Amino acid sequence: MNKSDLTRDYNMLKGPLASLGYDWWWHSLTGYNRKTGEARQFFIEYFICNPALAEDEPTLGQLPANKQAGKKPSYFMMKVGAWGKDKKQVHIFYSMKDFHCPDNELNITVGPCSLTETHMKGVCKVTEQEARDHPEYMCDAGDFKWDIEIDKQISFNVGYGANALFRKLNAFNMFWHAEGIKTMYKGTIECDGEIYDIIPEKSYGYSDKNWGKDFTSPWLWISSCNITSLISGKKLENSAFEAGGGKPIAFGIKIPRKLLIGFYYEGKMYEYNFARFWNNVKIDFDFEEGDELNTWHVNASNWNSRMELVLYCKTDEMLHINYEAPDGAKNHNRLWNGGNGYGEIKLFKKNGELIDHVKIENTGCEFGLYDGETE
Repeated sequence: MNKSDLTRDYNMLKGPLASLGYDWWWHSLTGYNRKTGEARQFFIEYFICNPALAEDEPTLGQLPANKQAGKKPSYFMMKVGAWGKDKKQVHIFYSMKDFHCPDNELNITVGPCSLTETHMKGVCKVTEQEARDHPEYMCDAGDFKWDIEIDKQISFNVGYGANALFRKLNAFNMFWHAEGIKTMYKGTIECDGEIYDIIPEKSYGYSDKNWGKDFTSPWLWISSCNITSLISGKKLENSAFEAGGGKPIAFGIKIPRKLLIGFYYEGKMYEYNFARFWNNVKIDFDFEEGDELNTWHVNASNWNSRMELVLYCKTDEMLHINYEAPDGAKNHNRLWNGGNGYGEIKLFKKNGELIDHVKIENTGCEFGLYDGETE
């Protein structure tokens, strides 16, 4: 469903979610080293947690003193990082008292960091000493600065599952909206003293948001807008692929493994959305962790089409990305997250006729299970 809905990009931490909830705005993109031209994948995320519990200083849930006192986390976290050989995730924290965003638009300001629908800017720096001395930061050392224009071109709207009524009822533990499954970025990002230029046509960008009171396990995400037909050899400029989900919890009930999938292929959306039961949607997926490569398989069908995906990402170029839940638990400690994925998708009509066979590159990818879970 390629339908923009900017209201889903608003700050959602109202009512019960204000004291037991998170909301984040995620961006991933490719930059090019100004000196060498080398490509590198980056992510920039604006993350808020439990604003109603705000104190003058950010409350970090993994700090032993806060655990002992039974304090839930409360903060704005600026999360910035890079994938690849020198992979890293860097976090700085502010009190939610320093966070500002109106109710009726995306317009975040906190310290030197800002975000709107069309622009983001900020700095995020943690020294080696700080990273060592503060495990509660859940991060690496690094020094980032960015000033980037945002142009969201293709949306993936999951439909009624995140509509106003379901949001008001807090029907799901985790909500999702992807306003920019193809996003063109323009500007610069500086990483540890090196400047990377963000070139719109080669930024292969993505933007979405998640919010709710908890995460999901398993947790899967796959996204690419760098897509080329292996039949015609043509770069598909008006296409993007998106998949996300795991095991949703609706009104407190666990739903067996489900994904939301949208393949926007040259102007037409092929959607495999478990919530649209009338489309006879069937999906299965698996993930294989390997010493050299991590591998995803996703197969999906509906009443008029089906698709097969296989994706790879080099294990040593991926992070175990860190989040703590609003209740202070950190159950995801092996949440694989990467931006250098590559693979193939076959898209068929229901009668078996091949629509296209494509390769995907610069692919965002993720998979993880809670500690102790196996499926």
